[in-house]
Amino acid sequence: MRLRTLSNLRWLAIAGQSAALFLVYFALGYPLPLSYCVAAIAASIVLNVVLAVRYPASHRLANREATLYLAFDVVQLAALLYFTGGIANPFALMFVAPVVIAAATLNLGNTLILAFIAFISVSIIGMVHRPLPWPPGEPLLLPQLYQAGIWAALILGIGFTSVYAWRIASESTRMSAGLAATQLALSREHRLASIGALATAAAHELGTPLGTIAVVARELERGMKENSPEIEDVRLLRAQAERCRAIIARLANPEEGMLGATQRLPLGALLDDIASAYRGDGIEIAVSAADAGESPGLPEPQVWRAPELLHGLGNIIENAADFASSKVNIAAQWEAARLSVVIEDDGPGFAPEIYERIGEPYVTSRPGHHALGETEMGPRGSLDEHEGMGLGFFIAKVLLEQTGGVVKAVNPPGGGARVSIVWPRGVIDGAQPPATTPD
Repeated sequence: MRLRTLSNLRWLAIAGQSAALFLVYFALGYPLPLSYCVAAIAASIVLNVVLAVRYPASHRLANREATLYLAFDVVQLAALLYFTGGIANPFALMFVAPVVIAAATLNLGNTLILAFIAFISVSIIGMVHRPLPWPPGEPLLLPQLYQAGIWAALILGIGFTSVYAWRIASESTRMSAGLAATQLALSREHRLASIGALATAAAHELGTPLGTIAVVARELERGMKENSPEIEDVRLLRAQAERCRAIIARLANPEEGMLGATQRLPLGALLDDIASAYRGDGIEIAVSAADAGESPGLPEPQVWRAPELLHGLGNIIENAADFASSKVNIAAQWEAARLSVVIEDDGPGFAPEIYERIGEPYVTSRPGHHALGETEMGPRGSLDEHEGMGLGFFIAKVLLEQTGGVVKAVNPPGGGARVSIVWPRGVIDGAQPPATTPD
């Protein structure tokens, strides 16, 4: 939280409190201990001035500092209300403001501390306070039961609004961090794809000069005598030029060398290519591809090797291989209106405690890790650390949904875990590469 934000909110509170005092004391003529009330407001003014002198406007407050200053606001409000009727004063509702600010910006521990201070303050001024400003000779006596109801409403309001604000802020922070990690993962895939495209372009550009070098070296070799001291160097030059041409030829041919970012493959071949990186360690990964049978004879779809597709499917297959006992089945099907990929393993399945939250960031049952604690507002560490903490499936889901797919995860009746992805026809197998849409 920036100091300027908190100071501006306090100035706003000071202006409101001053206006209320002026209206009650001077305009309505109600008696109240004006000097004590002015002293309470002056304390807030002094604090703001001191902070403005001591820190620059861009200073960011640590959790402890922000909690301390918000606690001051709660106590200052309690003092002001003590002199003006306690919780019978309608402005007692303002106790909610500092706690909600804390819940939206601080961690759970500091929010609970501030909520406890507010609870104590409300309870004290509920029992001990000066009379509510009212016309002389017309005392306002509220029933004890009604005052108890006001106290209960304040306590419940502070508790509910603070918990609600904290949960919303926490989920928003986690989602933002997860999406940032997704963008980082996607940028890595795009860089790898760019390297492939650059290699293909370089192959075409370098082929001609390397061919010229090889021809010149061959002519030089022919013009030299066998006992010439330079002939071995010329032969070496020609051999190396031929070797470079062979490497360049493989790079230029997607079927033999590096596959470009926009290369298309049959759906089954694409899945087998992705799964090949995760075979081993005693885990069998079987890939099958067939039409759904509703329209027999449909050719196998030619799918674009989009980075979003490669990384998304790769993450899900990797998760399945990590949790499988011995086998992972990858089944692709297609029909006239849609195509689907189902990835199923024979492992323990999704844990019951995370089943309803599958697809959220930082939710995992991976051994050695656990979901982001409810006391944390956001992630820490590098992307590589996060990918073992429940980001892998989240990233995969976001990327696959950006290609137009619908991702569902279930525990099938026979055990294990199953993830299915369904795309409309023409999205990833159309004439153009899939156009991703930001989430």
